[in-house]
Amino acid sequence: MSGPPITELSDRAREIFRATVEAYLESGLPVGSRTLSKLPGLNLSPASVRNVMQDLEELGLLAAPHTSAGRMPTDFGLRLFVDGMMHAMEPSSEERAAIEARAGAAGSIEEALSNTTAALSGLSACAGMVMVPKRELVLRQFSFVPLSHDKALAVLVGEDGSVENRVVDLPPGMTGSSLVEAGNYLTAALSGATLAEARDRITRQIEVERNALDVSARDLVERGIATWTQDGEDRPVLIVRGQARLLDEAASDDLERVRQLLDELEGKREIARLLDSAREGEAARIFIGSENKLFALSGSSVIAKPVRALDGSVVGVVGVIGPTRLNYARVVPMVDFTAATVARLLG
Repeated sequence: MSGPPITELSDRAREIFRATVEAYLESGLPVGSRTLSKLPGLNLSPASVRNVMQDLEELGLLAAPHTSAGRMPTDFGLRLFVDGMMHAMEPSSEERAAIEARAGAAGSIEEALSNTTAALSGLSACAGMVMVPKRELVLRQFSFVPLSHDKALAVLVGEDGSVENRVVDLPPGMTGSSLVEAGNYLTAALSGATLAEARDRITRQIEVERNALDVSARDLVERGIATWTQDGEDRPVLIVRGQARLLDEAASDDLERVRQLLDELEGKREIARLLDSAREGEAARIFIGSENKLFALSGSSVIAKPVRALDGSVVGVVGVIGPTRLNYARVVPMVDFTAATVARLLG
């Protein structure tokens, strides 16, 4: 939808528009002309305010959800407000400390990312999200745990203490001793290597040492490495935390919208694509309601910021998702700060 830039509105219209949007973002409820007329400094009667609000509605900036109710900003009106009128509020020292403390907690890099995302969710009252490339895991130990006669659990332990598991099919005639032999062989051969290095190294070594392993153990070694290297080595890590925060009091009258939003959050592939579209540019990108097809039905907004390494390359995206009435002025700088924190984490 097209409409006038904010500079083309009269001073009175701009002031009433700003007051309407700010009151709506604070309460989540339509704003009436009588409420606005009582604001200090406006000095207008309810009738005068109502006339201006009617003009703003005709311009597509405000909408009346019910005949007798007040008005609320449209998605287009929110876009105009965010781009031309919003005054950002920097995170407080307490908020910055909370994010940094969670990021600095002991554990693997994914645990730190999860903790940081949870902190952002709690401070913003939104669901927090972070997407980073699948990190090159450095191997420390590899073992196989039997599950049945034809299945085993391949257990990979990384140098950072992280543990990943995958179920693998066992070749016919696999014995317990062959499982141990395959695990020991992989640990000895691949300790200190990344998965990419492991794949190349194991291919060469099996050719050279074909007689060092029995047939079933050699087959399992190859399957074990293939399990990870064929498991989407370029797949990004997407962490979503704080979905329960979307179930606030204002959402109680619109449970269908919330149900739709929670369903959308389950579709992580689409969310990953949305976050990936925010990689370009330096500033946070804001998707408001119907501007994005993914969240058009649930009426939600996404704020996303690319995470940049020291050389300027994009190494991830941090964001939040919440109702369109979220406090953009407060949350946008918070996402900016979290993106900078995650950049330091990924080093």
